[in-house]
Amino acid sequence: MTSEKETPWIEKYRPEKFRDIKGQDQAVEKVKSFLKYFGGIKRKAILLYGPPGTGKTTIASVAAKESDAEIFEINASDLRNKDKIRSVLKPAVEQKSLKRDKKIILVDEVDGISETDRGGLSELMLLVEETTFPMIITANDVWNKKLSDLRKKCELVQLKELDYKIVREVILEICKKEKITIDETILTSISVKAKGDVRAAINDVQTISKVENPESIIFDERNKEITIFEVLKRVLKDKPTNETFKLFDSLNMSIDDIILWFEENIPEDYQGEELVRAYDLLSKVDVFRGRIHKQQYWRFLIYENLLMSYGIASAKKKPKTKFTTYKRPTRILKIWINNQKIQKKKSIAKKYAELVHVGEKRALNEFAIIGPIIAKNQAIQKELRLSQEEISYVEEFVERDKQIENIEYLEN
Repeated sequence: MTSEKETPWIEKYRPEKFRDIKGQDQAVEKVKSFLKYFGGIKRKAILLYGPPGTGKTTIASVAAKESDAEIFEINASDLRNKDKIRSVLKPAVEQKSLKRDKKIILVDEVDGISETDRGGLSELMLLVEETTFPMIITANDVWNKKLSDLRKKCELVQLKELDYKIVREVILEICKKEKITIDETILTSISVKAKGDVRAAINDVQTISKVENPESIIFDERNKEITIFEVLKRVLKDKPTNETFKLFDSLNMSIDDIILWFEENIPEDYQGEELVRAYDLLSKVDVFRGRIHKQQYWRFLIYENLLMSYGIASAKKKPKTKFTTYKRPTRILKIWINNQKIQKKKSIAKKYAELVHVGEKRALNEFAIIGPIIAKNQAIQKELRLSQEEISYVEEFVERDKQIENIEYLEN
């Protein structure tokens, strides 16, 4: 049997009450509200997301204790497919607790479900709709494409990366309870290098508590992936440092997508001269991007990184302190919608070309002529076997052309 001395401190000192959870007040209040009004709200699940070690699972565990509910916990990586979810999670969602009146379903690390899993996420979303018990789901990267449909069915709650001062406060309190003395300089170093991961910091402190000369141990900084939200916050709010230049090294995202995120969110923090300066630097990133692709000057990659990280960070006159909710790029949605419309146009042109025996390219070139004919004649629509979406597209196309003609007439 494991002795208390061998018990991991992350378990021994796991918070028992909401008041014991440090630095996540906003998230805690949202979870409380979700549980209090469950049944009277549209969403039946709450999705906690944020970096590892910020307390997502702990909040769920404390929520169960505070509400005197049984907690049914399962790691999403165990839900490999639809059959697995049906056999493991579905009974938990449907059956009442044998021990208590209340029950909370915890699905941990949902972003761990592989994209190759068949039907796993679809079945989980069905259970979210059917459950009569509050469901808490956690994720590190909630903006993964595979979770897009799940996001719509859940209330999203972000857990922020903890400030090193909060991490230091937690581990200092543990040291007092363990009646051990560790130099505060060492504790501060551990807190900073943990990068907001309080769980990692506690493990580090437990490790050095058994060493005679803890100052001889060198703790490396956590080399963990960060989210685009964390990058935006550090660039747009903080004072530029050498660390700013290294931010993109830990971000798993293409440079094209990063540009779109900055394009969308710079105005959320910058105004006036700062805004002009930041967008000027972002435009230069795009210039270097074009030169790299056109002339294969790969050495320009360093300028892209420098301008978008350190450059945009230095565009502000002083650090920003207000809280900002960053938005997903709307241009991605607009591009997708436009691509969908182009596909419909091509589909209609192809059907027309096959029916009248002309080339598809010619049909596309003459679409301004054939579009109004198709829109007004249901017999032609039927002969072309157009879907309702294609009919709607051609009608919108004709209506848009009329509006353009009216504008041109008024201008002349």
